[in-house]
Amino acid sequence: MMTQATIHEIEFAPGKTLRLETGRLAKQANGAVVVRQGDTMVLCTAVLADEPKEGQSFFPLTVEYREKFAAGGRIPGGFIKREGRPTDKEILSSRLIDRAIRPLFPDGFFHEVQIICYVISADDRYDADVLAGTGASAALLLAGAPFDGPIAEVRVGRIDGQFVVNPTLKELEQSDINLVVAGKEDAIVMVEGEMKEISEEDMLEALEVAHEAIRKLCRGQLEFVEAHGRPEPFPYQTTTLPEELIDRVRELAVPKLEAHLRAPYEKQTFYEGLEQIGEETVAALLGTTDAEGNQVLAEATPEGWTADQIRKAVSQVTREVMRQMILREGRRIDGRGLDEIRPIWMEVGYLPRVHGSAIFTRGETQVLASVTLGTSKDVQMIDQIFVQGDKRFFLHYEFPPFCTGEIRFLRGPGRREIGHGYLAERALAAMLPDESSFPYTIRVNADVLESNGSSSMASVCAGSLALMDAGVPVKKHVAGVAMGLIKEGDQVAILTDILGTEDHLGDMDFKVAGTRDGITACQMDIKIGGLTREIMQRALEQARRARMYILDLMEQTIEAPRPDLSPYAPRLTQITIDPEFIGAVIGPGGRVVQGIQRETNTTIEIEERDGVGVVTVAATNQENAQRAIEMIKQIVAVPEVGAEYEGIVRSIQSFGAIVEIMPGKEGLLHISELDHGYVKDIHDYLKVGDKVRVKLIEIREDGKLRLSRKAFLPPPEPEAKNGEPAREQASAERSGPPRDHASGRSHGPGHGRGGRSGRGRGPDRGRGGRRR
Repeated sequence: MMTQATIHEIEFAPGKTLRLETGRLAKQANGAVVVRQGDTMVLCTAVLADEPKEGQSFFPLTVEYREKFAAGGRIPGGFIKREGRPTDKEILSSRLIDRAIRPLFPDGFFHEVQIICYVISADDRYDADVLAGTGASAALLLAGAPFDGPIAEVRVGRIDGQFVVNPTLKELEQSDINLVVAGKEDAIVMVEGEMKEISEEDMLEALEVAHEAIRKLCRGQLEFVEAHGRPEPFPYQTTTLPEELIDRVRELAVPKLEAHLRAPYEKQTFYEGLEQIGEETVAALLGTTDAEGNQVLAEATPEGWTADQIRKAVSQVTREVMRQMILREGRRIDGRGLDEIRPIWMEVGYLPRVHGSAIFTRGETQVLASVTLGTSKDVQMIDQIFVQGDKRFFLHYEFPPFCTGEIRFLRGPGRREIGHGYLAERALAAMLPDESSFPYTIRVNADVLESNGSSSMASVCAGSLALMDAGVPVKKHVAGVAMGLIKEGDQVAILTDILGTEDHLGDMDFKVAGTRDGITACQMDIKIGGLTREIMQRALEQARRARMYILDLMEQTIEAPRPDLSPYAPRLTQITIDPEFIGAVIGPGGRVVQGIQRETNTTIEIEERDGVGVVTVAATNQENAQRAIEMIKQIVAVPEVGAEYEGIVRSIQSFGAIVEIMPGKEGLLHISELDHGYVKDIHDYLKVGDKVRVKLIEIREDGKLRLSRKAFLPPPEPEAKNGEPAREQASAERSGPPRDHASGRSHGPGHGRGGRSGRGRGPDRGRGGRRR
């Protein structure tokens, strides 16, 4: 008997409907929802552990988003015919859900929570990532989780000036905005996306359009839960610090903290000082003497406060003091004003053998970027259920442990590294030249060498500098900056170029990247509600001014792309040919193209694109590339009678030589067209592999070509002999000596042997030869 399901439809935008369903699938999870738009469906489940995780100091939430190939009616490629490790798209989609949901659980909630979103049906219209965010929220509501939701996620595009919520995949290709927004009914909590140089006002308008749809989806989720039956609240207890302990730590630590926060700032000494204040506070509360009179630490105070609790209380009080100093005095922990940027220095061309490089340093955050240019063979193949194709630009962000003075194993990139790298990649992508004008595959490596806040935005700046140093014809520079927010009641402080500590203690992390003409990428995480349009407008304008300042400095370092590529970069030259000639250029079994590659020391790639044959030649120098192109042009050219060619002798027969005048096009150089005179042995003139200049004298009906060499040779000038005029002598030589028609013997003097050599055996001894 089929289980009764609860189904609820929500119209969240004109002509756009989302369907929620529960009660049919995955009933042993605490909450399970199938969310559907079009024929794209995602199963979202939420499971909460009954007991808190022991020794936990942060909220143990895990989010897993997976796209199953079966959902699109496909089988995974490769040898192992099943899904493997998550793709970058799956990791990024998981982060979108995690970042929206994590801040909405109560402080001190240490129960493990796992959200799993499976794409179970995929059409060619709607992506599943934003559907999964809404489905995860609905699953948490059904689980009774202590979650300050619901939230919903939508994607906003803009096509021909009109905003579109949850555009189709085809519509997104035409859009100049691709913005994912998550929010509650009363506040936006997360933003991430890429744009084509939009204004700050356009950004605010896009957020408002998104929030209107989010409100409808949030109200629809509450109606859905009511229709199904409101669940019992999940029983839990938060782990919080006693208020009496906080008060006692304030008394002991605040004077020391205020003095320390006003001291000259350097990251290492700053954190060492905070640690010392923490240990002094622990000693003040737990210090005692043992039986021998030695100073020792008790396990707990009479109130039961442990050293670990005291240290956590010191951290909480430190956060309070820092926030109050910023709000009351407008002074930050490193002494800067609210809108002040840390000192910046940068350099390009630091690495001699890479194709382009740059160092960008802002305060104690430093990124070394390098650019590598490759051919179309180096593209990254994308094989996903919603997207297939080749990716010709990618930025890889690395965050090694030494950049923060730490020690840990080096493993593959984590979710944070993939997310930061993708943000920087999106910021730069809009400024790259199109493939037709610059057919290279481009890889940017962004290695963080020091980190104290905003390393992803430093990667944008370093990447832009390195691209120009590499000679990539980018349209203009791109710079990025991270903004922060401190808000207590009506007091608001917006911070420019935040430190790592300010990110931790603040209420917002807002990264904005762009050019002088507009925003190209952004990422925002908001930890509080009630963020007004006026605050957002101030933050965007402050970020714009900071971006202009950074761009000024970048342009002083390198104003435009270098006119030439690195001598170590491949030279790519493209020509187009009639697609009918693609087979001729490749040749049987690739023989022709491989021969050109060997002879010119190049790499040649051939593809048909939009009904045109595109040939890309990669070489280490332009001379080799030009030689290869000329050979290809000869293949696709049509031989013309009267045209001159430099051919290569491919074979020699008794009647002449076979000469290749173009790759794949051969003609006959008959022995009679080799020279003006008699040719006895063709080997005296040519051998296989010789280059010979020939003229095309005939194209026969069957397509065979007749060539001539003697067309380039001047006719012989006969010399005068025995005082006879040259003309008469030549006539005599042409007519030959008198012949005895009966015997066939010549009666001329010397009776020389016939042939060109004129070798004789002396009077009366030579053998007569027949004239030819």
